[in-house]
Amino acid sequence: MRPVRRGASPQAGEFDPYADAQHHLISRLGHYCSYCERPILTGLAVEHIQAKGLPAYALLIGTWTNYLLGCVNCNSTKGDKDVVLSAYLLPDRDNTAYAFTYTIDGKIIPSAAAIALGLDNIAFETLALTGLNKKISEVFDENGKAVAIDRVAQRMEAWGTAQMAKSLLATQPRSNELKLCITELAKAKGFFSIWMTVFDGNPDMRNRFIDAFPGTRASGCYDPVSTLPVSPSPNPDALANGAKL
Repeated sequence: MRPVRRGASPQAGEFDPYADAQHHLISRLGHYCSYCERPILTGLAVEHIQAKGLPAYALLIGTWTNYLLGCVNCNSTKGDKDVVLSAYLLPDRDNTAYAFTYTIDGKIIPSAAAIALGLDNIAFETLALTGLNKKISEVFDENGKAVAIDRVAQRMEAWGTAQMAKSLLATQPRSNELKLCITELAKAKGFFSIWMTVFDGNPDMRNRFIDAFPGTRASGCYDPVSTLPVSPSPNPDALANGAKL
């Protein structure tokens, strides 16, 4: 779950209709689901962190700080669940890069750091909020070839692409042109956290990814030299219940 900063609202007052915030959010956060990190070029929804369908949050329907971007899977799974801000780790106010570990088999699990800080239950609840802890759905075509239709399978597919890019870079480690191509490939493929995990130990490429995905550098959640996650999140916009990790 890529940490991001949406920044101050681009307009005075509330958004009405709230869909008017979409292009501003995409400009600042990129064409990616704020939860699963998939690239969504069309149909990316303005996602209300605290659900617009719950009476308690009706006044937040047009509020900029209550928005992220959501794909249909994450959005529908989250639905009208009551998001108490103190009970979840959110990418706009916590360092979610520090909270979760991504594995080659497509799983996302609480990180050792989150567990050590006693935040493993909150991390688990955050994954469950949008179904990021669901098991893979194994689907095959008529030729027996696996088809990546769910988020787990797509994370595994992205891992393979990132690993291939890493292996190719090892043959030409000084090629700036290749580094640029790999960065563009990462942007197109999405799943920022997968690329950061596969390229662990390569601050040059990791810094390129941080700069390439909108809103990431501005979050302040990565050390600019080591590219390791900074904890707790600087929470530069002083969002409510932020900097838990």
